[in-house]
Amino acid sequence: MHITRTQFVADAIRSKLLKGEIKGGSALRQDALAKEFNVSRIPVREALLILEAEGLVEFEAHKGAYATELSAPKILELFELRVLLECHILAAAIPRLTKEKLDDAEALLIELDHLLETSSQIDHWSDHNFAFHRALYEAADKPETMALITQLNTQSDRYIRIHLLHAAGVKKAEAEHGELLELCRRGDITSACDLLRRHILVAADDIVALLHQQQQQDC
Repeated sequence: MHITRTQFVADAIRSKLLKGEIKGGSALRQDALAKEFNVSRIPVREALLILEAEGLVEFEAHKGAYATELSAPKILELFELRVLLECHILAAAIPRLTKEKLDDAEALLIELDHLLETSSQIDHWSDHNFAFHRALYEAADKPETMALITQLNTQSDRYIRIHLLHAAGVKKAEAEHGELLELCRRGDITSACDLLRRHILVAADDIVALLHQQQQQDC
């Protein structure tokens, strides 16, 4: 598949933001980025606009683009929105989940287990994590809701990576994923949605606690 210069630059900057190589609040100078990626300023500007739509970049009048700041209120709002949309779509999806779709989701969990054994688990775990959830949600056949969920997960990804790097979030999430899949196989909508709600909100609480801890250490 052909990737445009704009897509290439957007993907590269997004990767740096999600990995924490570009810190929240950092200025994103278009001239410097154009030189780094050996492109003109036009694809850089277009890439930054894409990232602004994803919530990873913001523009300030007369100042330019900045990486969005990590903040507890934003974390809580993003994860609360995820609960609303993801529980809604999961409830709609469960009655339509076929054995094939459930087996596909299980195969993704096996891949996640394999990633835990590799040194690059953090780089790829969050992508596979969302792939697992998406495998369950897509049975609902709600493309507009799925598009919003995808955007929210992109905006949440930096926070999720903080959780993975600084807490025992991976092992706990893996156990919950297995339980969630089993509840979906049983067709237990109420229990599955209750578990998903806890799965998302507890992660948010853990991330907020870690962020506060980091801020205190920086003081």
